[in-house]
Amino acid sequence: MWGKAAVDESADHVAIDDREADRLRGELAIDAAGIGTFDWDLVTGRLDWDERLVEMFGYDVAGFDGTIEAFTSRLHADDVDRVAEELRAAIAACGDFSSLYRVSRPDGDVRLVSARGRVLCDPEGRPTRLLGAAHDLTGQRSGDPEIVRVLEAMPAGFYSLDLEWRFTHVNAEAERLLGRGRDELLGEVIWSAFPATVGSEFEDAYRRAVATDRPVSFDAYYPEPLDGWYELRAWPSPDGLAVYFLEVTGRRLAQEQAQRASARMDVLARASRELAGSLTGAVATERLPRLAVPVLADACIVSVLDTHGHPVDVGTWHTDPGQGPLLARYAAARHAVLTNIPLAARIITTGDRVVLDRTAALAATAAGEARDLLAQLAPTTAAVLPLRGRDRTLGLMTLLYSGGRQPAEEDLAAAEDLADRAGLALDNARLYGQQRQLAEQLQLSMLTAPPEPDHSEIVVRYLPAAEAAAVGGDWYDAFLQEDGATMLVIGDVAGHDTAAAAAMGQLRSLLRGIATSSDAAPAEVLSRLDRSMSLLRVDTLATALIARVEQTPEERQRGVTRMRWASAGHLPPFVVTPAGDVTAVAGPRPELLLGVDPTARRTDGVVTLDREATVLLYTDGLVESRVADLDAGLDRLRDALAELAHLPLQELCDQLIQRLVEGRPDDDVALVAIRLHRQDLPRPAEAGPVSVPDGLPPEPAPNA
Repeated sequence: MWGKAAVDESADHVAIDDREADRLRGELAIDAAGIGTFDWDLVTGRLDWDERLVEMFGYDVAGFDGTIEAFTSRLHADDVDRVAEELRAAIAACGDFSSLYRVSRPDGDVRLVSARGRVLCDPEGRPTRLLGAAHDLTGQRSGDPEIVRVLEAMPAGFYSLDLEWRFTHVNAEAERLLGRGRDELLGEVIWSAFPATVGSEFEDAYRRAVATDRPVSFDAYYPEPLDGWYELRAWPSPDGLAVYFLEVTGRRLAQEQAQRASARMDVLARASRELAGSLTGAVATERLPRLAVPVLADACIVSVLDTHGHPVDVGTWHTDPGQGPLLARYAAARHAVLTNIPLAARIITTGDRVVLDRTAALAATAAGEARDLLAQLAPTTAAVLPLRGRDRTLGLMTLLYSGGRQPAEEDLAAAEDLADRAGLALDNARLYGQQRQLAEQLQLSMLTAPPEPDHSEIVVRYLPAAEAAAVGGDWYDAFLQEDGATMLVIGDVAGHDTAAAAAMGQLRSLLRGIATSSDAAPAEVLSRLDRSMSLLRVDTLATALIARVEQTPEERQRGVTRMRWASAGHLPPFVVTPAGDVTAVAGPRPELLLGVDPTARRTDGVVTLDREATVLLYTDGLVESRVADLDAGLDRLRDALAELAHLPLQELCDQLIQRLVEGRPDDDVALVAIRLHRQDLPRPAEAGPVSVPDGLPPEPAPNA
């Protein structure tokens, strides 16, 4: 445990006259009742024990390896650190060593041992040797003269009781710990001398030891006037009971403080986990009280304010389930008038915590139902802490303490940390929500409603991602060119942030301007867009697909329509035939994304569509996710289209998103679909009214 003493091994090892060492060891053994001796060479680390000491520690001669580790391995776990410190102190001072410790033997027996020793040093004052003796006190008769000398010298309290529970011996340390002299205690019955032992753990353990003839060990608290924790070991004998005890109040308090500190850290760690992400007022009022109780307080109330400072949510938790309903009633009554309570208004304004005793807490509560209910709760102390955001208070956390419990400063500091974390999480969530709502509204404002040319129905959908940035670079578009042809656009700018959204807006505007200023085909529009991006230094990458739905008079007579399309690295469109067959329209070869090479050659693909066919353009958020790759997503889309092909177009698009996305997607989802209704019949009612810009050539009347 402590290894060799810090000695310069290069120094000469001072030889101690063996006869003088034997004389000194014998003298110490006599002083300690001559039970067992030890000799620890502090330079080499060799530890020598006589046979009696070897047996005392539960070894045999062959099994004892002569190291200090053999000693520490048999010490009771609770005594190791203390004895190590006592040894270090004696060695450092080149002084005497005295200790009382427990030995845990392999057979399960625990022995109480008193040890004394002396450190020898060389002429330069360096410790070289520790000689000593140890005495097994377990069950010894306190009346023996040699035992009396040991009991008086040992650093632990000792008293013995006869079979009538009268004190028969009290050592000097016991007098000090008990605050009573031996002349006062000898002959006195313990239950009378110390009334608090009656019916306590002391009496139960002592009587059990005598009844079973087995030793007992326990820790117990004795109230005033001692007001302390004690570690006791009691051994029964034919004459009564021998009791050894140490005051461990300081150690106990240190352990309790360490446990409380650990519990507080655990609360804050849990808070970091549970308050991460989007924190609404309802979530805060549900989780915060359960985090605070019982470690930081006996009861907790959390009130959350809206952006105008009005209370909107309240939650409670009490360590006593029977008091829970009463606490909830009080919280609701106070919540209704919260901002009218001067103390609450002051805390909300200043952001400072306030700690109140019971009288002050009642006085600070609005008269009426709330005050009456608080009186029934009867807290001894109340602490009110603000939930602080960046520039305002977003709510209050009230902690109640009952049964005489008073909050330590460490408890209040941890509670303040918890409240600050919750306030910042609430502020982040509200700010994020506001920014997301604004960004989504701004983005949706750029995704305008599509035109509705006669006999063609166009449906668009946009769904923002559930996570990541508030806005992304996905977009759709649908508009008419000067000759009346319908242009459908789907695109996705690289990135998921406001820069991607801004780039999306630029590309969308450029593409619209290029496409509506002429009757250019899709490949030509993409080529011009690529060159414009280079000239205007729009430094981004994007995929895009443009489909132009056009028709000659001869094609109209035959009841077919031509779709000319071009892709800049985008996913292929799907075509659903009137019979319900689903096909992905693939081009001759993949072509570069926008923003890679402004001189790249782009080509059009052409497909002939029967009337009543449906075409779907979409972004990858519809088919990709964390749990499904692209190929699997495309297969799912194909299967869903085949199953839903008979539905009206609006319902078809809604069902696709519901099936493939299942809530908020991992990535933005945009899609645009067109269904070509028959031209020999009036436009169906389900398609809605015709809606096209003015000035375009009229569509010929339906065929007879």
